[in-house]
Amino acid sequence: MTDPNTITAQALARIARPLRLTRAAMAAERLARCFWPVSTLLLAVAAALAFGVQDHLTQGALWGLALALAVALLAALVLGLRRFRWPSRAEAMARLDGTLPGHPLAALTDAQALGAGDAASAAVWRAHLQRMAARAAAARAAAPDLRLASRDRFGLRYVALTGFVMALIFGAPGRVGEVATIAAGGTPAQAAAGPSWEGWVEPPAYTGRPSLYLNAIEAATLEVPEGSLFTFRFYGSAGAIALDETISAGEAPVAEPAEDGPRSAEFAAAQTGTVRIDGPGGREIAVTVLPDAAPSVTFAGDIEREADGEMTQPFSARDDFQIAAGQAEFVLDIEKVDRRFGLATEPEPREPHVLDLPLPISGNRAEFTELLIENASKHPWANLPVKLSLTVEDGLGQTGQSETRELPLPGRRFFDPLAAAVIEMRRDLLWSAENAPRTLQVLRTISHRPEGFFRNQRAYLMLRVAMRRLEAGIAEGPLDPSLRDELAEALWEIAVLVEDGGLSDALERMERAQERLSEAMRNGASPEEIAELMDELREATDAYIRQLAQQGEQQPGDQMAQGEGQQITGDQLQAMMDEIQRLMEEGRMAEAQELLEQLNRMMQNMRVTQGEGGEGDMPGGQAMQDLAETLRDQQGLSDETFRDLQEQFNPGGQQPGEGQQGEGQQPGEGEQGEGQGQGQGEGSLADRQQALRDELERQQGGLPGQGTESGNAARGALDRAGRAMDEAERALREGDTGSAIDRQAEAIEELREGMRSLGEALAEERGERQPGEPGPGEERQAQEGAGGDRDPLGRTIGRAGRSGSDENMLQGEDVYRRARDLLDEIRRRAGEQERPELELDYLRRLLDRF
Repeated sequence: MTDPNTITAQALARIARPLRLTRAAMAAERLARCFWPVSTLLLAVAAALAFGVQDHLTQGALWGLALALAVALLAALVLGLRRFRWPSRAEAMARLDGTLPGHPLAALTDAQALGAGDAASAAVWRAHLQRMAARAAAARAAAPDLRLASRDRFGLRYVALTGFVMALIFGAPGRVGEVATIAAGGTPAQAAAGPSWEGWVEPPAYTGRPSLYLNAIEAATLEVPEGSLFTFRFYGSAGAIALDETISAGEAPVAEPAEDGPRSAEFAAAQTGTVRIDGPGGREIAVTVLPDAAPSVTFAGDIEREADGEMTQPFSARDDFQIAAGQAEFVLDIEKVDRRFGLATEPEPREPHVLDLPLPISGNRAEFTELLIENASKHPWANLPVKLSLTVEDGLGQTGQSETRELPLPGRRFFDPLAAAVIEMRRDLLWSAENAPRTLQVLRTISHRPEGFFRNQRAYLMLRVAMRRLEAGIAEGPLDPSLRDELAEALWEIAVLVEDGGLSDALERMERAQERLSEAMRNGASPEEIAELMDELREATDAYIRQLAQQGEQQPGDQMAQGEGQQITGDQLQAMMDEIQRLMEEGRMAEAQELLEQLNRMMQNMRVTQGEGGEGDMPGGQAMQDLAETLRDQQGLSDETFRDLQEQFNPGGQQPGEGQQGEGQQPGEGEQGEGQGQGQGEGSLADRQQALRDELERQQGGLPGQGTESGNAARGALDRAGRAMDEAERALREGDTGSAIDRQAEAIEELREGMRSLGEALAEERGERQPGEPGPGEERQAQEGAGGDRDPLGRTIGRAGRSGSDENMLQGEDVYRRARDLLDEIRRRAGEQERPELELDYLRRLLDRF
């Protein structure tokens, strides 16, 4: 039977090692808490001395600082000793016992107080001790708690430790011993344990090479780039060490120390030579200076121009280190300029057109190939002969230049005759301010009779405004340069608007694309420009076919027929355009031009026919008719607003497109003053605009296609149209007629877009019906028969505001020539200004529609 004391002794013997470790951990905790200020001061002082703070202090300041540090260190040490208590064995056992469940160590040291003479009680006690001994056997040493945040709230110990580590890595720990020599009256040079001189070589930053420490280089030769900076520091008395070098342009000056400090010398390497240091630890180094060659740049190919005028010039540049900057310079080649018309005047002095060359953002700049991409279409020299040269510069300031190339400055080309004329006047105005009167005269000429010439009313209005500003600038004297630049920007916007359109009708866009392509072929456009114009024609043709499909309710398998007995499918149409493009690529422009004219005639006479059943209606046809009526009303209101604005520019005079005094009009009618009838007219227009907005809002409540993509697109477009109408109404009430016209134009565009989207939504719904199943519109049309509305030419007014016919009104074989004759006759009558205004307005509408 085991004695209780034996059990206790054996258990305590097994935990002797964890108990010692726990006691040591407690000692470490108390040492850290009591002496952390001492260690912090020692680390901070050592770091400061390793970084050479003693070099910047006088002997008196050093003594004072040392005394203060000694007092602080002594105070911290005394305070720590007073607080420190070595942990006892009982404290260590209590700490270790606290980490065990049930405190078994305390139980092992207890004695049985009652029942010691009872065998049963003694047996129970022994069993208890054995269980506690088993628990104690699992004891592990308690970890020390070294957290000092509550005592060092500012983290000073970490600051000192970081400084000490940095001093070990980047400083000179051996310099700590200099303090004793300096305190005894010596100098840092006498205290230095290393060499009595130090030297560094720092290559120019643009070379990317690292700095060199000469004391760590044992080689007798050294290669450095030109311009490298040599720096030396000499310790000891003056004259003990001498420097002799032949690599700088002159003698390297040695600076005298300010007060018992080291001497220094600096010079840049300019030529190959030697650097010799005479004295203790001296040596001689043969230095080879690598010359910095000038950079070079060359053209890597011909300049390319995109259809929008954007140019791309590849170039290659190289240098022995790296290219720092580069420029492309365009200089007007005045000798190659065709000095006619506006260019006959002497040009105003203008700086060369300079562009920065792009450099690689990352990677090697010593040798690379890049692309200079820029759009100089707005520059006064666009499409004029220039001389192009490239220049690059390295880090040393040396430059290299390419060959000079003669070429036209790439810029956008305008194929619409009106746009080309406006751009030419813009160029003449920027060429010289003396061309201002001639520019104004030409602009007046091209805008004299705008009927059939200006397809965009907004472009015509902008041109008239620019002409009035130019006229006012000429009247005031020499044309102000800022006004000239503003007018040049306005003329550019007008030309772009005329060239690109802003035309909403698909047929007009298609005709404009065909005209531009034909003009490009006649003027010898580049392949890139022809390719872009061909893509534009394809897109416009596709849009026109979609519009025909929407207006004609095209069913699957429909064909687009021109005239009687002649039909063409979409595949055949695409094949014809592919053939046109092939002929142009082969240079057979005459054949391509003939085929393009044939395509133009076919598209102008094209209509959509259904395979069976005739033309029908679809659900929502009434909504389309209502929107078409709103669109016509908005167009009429926009026309009246435009005429009012013309009256503001030419009060009491005849406006472009207006005839003479109408029949039955008495002299003086409509000739109200600006402050009289004008305000009333604008107020009336504003009321009508508000009524149109209200009507559109009513129609939006019953639109079909809810939940479909096309239906949502239609509702979005009509919402934008409504907002544009609101803005137009506000502009009319405020007297800002020009802004009102712009907003009305936006409303017209959005209305048309909404009708197109709504037509697609209705077509999707129609596709869900069984083929041949009649719709509500078909029953209504069968009931109405031939009693539908007809226009003055006998055609029925179809859905979506289009004009159609259920009968072939052109008989005979040459229907294309007949259609062209009719169109020419309408244009001729529209140009006769003596006709009544109502008739002229109707003829203009016919031209806009057909």
